[in-house]
Amino acid sequence: MNIETNRRDFLRGALAAGAVIAAARVRGLAFNPERHFAPVKVSRDRVIREVVGLRPYRAEGFVVSAERAGQKLIVHNYGHGGGGMTLSWGTASLAVDLLRDSMTARTIAPRRSVNRSASHSQYAVLGCGVSGLSTARLLQRRYQNGPGSVTIYARELPPDTTSNIAGAHWSPTTVFEPEAVSAQFTEQFRQACRISNRAFQLLAGSEYGVRWIETFELYRNEALLADELPGGNDLYPAIEIHRDPDHYFGYPFVKQFSTMLIEPSIYLAALLRDFYVAGGRVVVKELRSREEIMRLPEAVIFNCTGLGARALFDDQKLGPVRGQLEVLLPQPEIDYCYLGRGYMFPRRDGIILGGTFDHDDWSLAPRADQAATILATHAEIINGLKS
Repeated sequence: MNIETNRRDFLRGALAAGAVIAAARVRGLAFNPERHFAPVKVSRDRVIREVVGLRPYRAEGFVVSAERAGQKLIVHNYGHGGGGMTLSWGTASLAVDLLRDSMTARTIAPRRSVNRSASHSQYAVLGCGVSGLSTARLLQRRYQNGPGSVTIYARELPPDTTSNIAGAHWSPTTVFEPEAVSAQFTEQFRQACRISNRAFQLLAGSEYGVRWIETFELYRNEALLADELPGGNDLYPAIEIHRDPDHYFGYPFVKQFSTMLIEPSIYLAALLRDFYVAGGRVVVKELRSREEIMRLPEAVIFNCTGLGARALFDDQKLGPVRGQLEVLLPQPEIDYCYLGRGYMFPRRDGIILGGTFDHDDWSLAPRADQAATILATHAEIINGLKS
C-alpha cells in the first residue's frame, strides 16, 4: 500500500513538473537555470604571493629548426612567448620530427632500427622547463635505447623554472605578431596547436593536474565576437555567445568556451618524474656559451633554453615580455576562468590574476603600481556580477 501511494505521489509530481516545463515553453521561456558564478574575493589582504616571469617572445614566432655544427646536430625549440605551456607538446613533436628528417645511417640510428644493438645515440636537451621536459619525454618514447640515452642539462629544475609561474590556461596567446610571420610559421603553429591540444587531453586528470574548465571572454565591442579563438575554434568545444550583461560580469558581449587549465607545480613535477622513471639523466649545470655547448658529449643537442637562446645562440630577435601576477588564496568554489582587461585562472595553488605584457623589460621585481592596477581591474570585473 505504501509503495503504491509513493508511486502515485511520484507520478503526480512528475506530471506537475512536466506541466511547468510545457507552460514555460508556451510562454517562450527557456527552461535553463542561470549559470551561477561564485565571486572571486579580490582584496589586497588575500594576496599570498606576487610573481614575475619573462616570456621568451619573438615577433616572428617560435623557432623550431635544425642546423649542423661540425659533427653535431642542433635542433632549436624556443621562443614561444605566452604560449610555452600550451604549445609544449606540439613544438616538441615538430622538433623531434626534425631529428628523424635529419638522421643518417652514419650518425644516428632510429629506435626501430632492425639492428637495435648498433644504436648508441645520446641526446642532450638544454633546459628543464616545459619545452625541455616535453622534448626529452618524446625523445625517450621514440629513440631511447636503454637508460641514460637522454640527458637534460639545466641551471634550474622544477619548481624553480619560468614554466612554474605560467598562467597555464590552454590558449596559444601572445605567441607572435600576425603581420610578422611567414606562411611556413603559420603552418607550424597550426600543427603545434593541434598536436599539443590532443596531448593535453590525454593527460587530463589529477595525476598531471590537467582539467577542463569553462572560460568566458569579455567584450565591449560586438564585432570582436567574430574573431577566431587562438589556434582555431575547433580546438574549443561548447562555444556560446551571451548578450546578457546582468548575468555575465556586466559585459554586453561574452564568448563562452571550454578549454584546459594546467597546474604547473603538479604537471611539471609529474613530467620530471616520468623522465626519471624512463631512465633519464639530469645534470644541473649552467651553460654559458655556444662553445661550452659544443663540448657536450652528445651528438644531438636540443636547444630548449627559452630566453637563454638570445645569448647562447645570438638570436637578437628574441626578447622578454614581462608578466606580473597577483595570486590570491585558493577558492575551490571558483569553477570558471575569464579573459578581458585581465585574466583569472582558479588553480589549486591559488587564484591567478593577470596580467601585464611589458616588452623588452628584464626586471623580475614585482611593482606596487602594477599590483594595485591588477587588483583594481579584477575587483571591477567581479563587481559586475549580480548578487
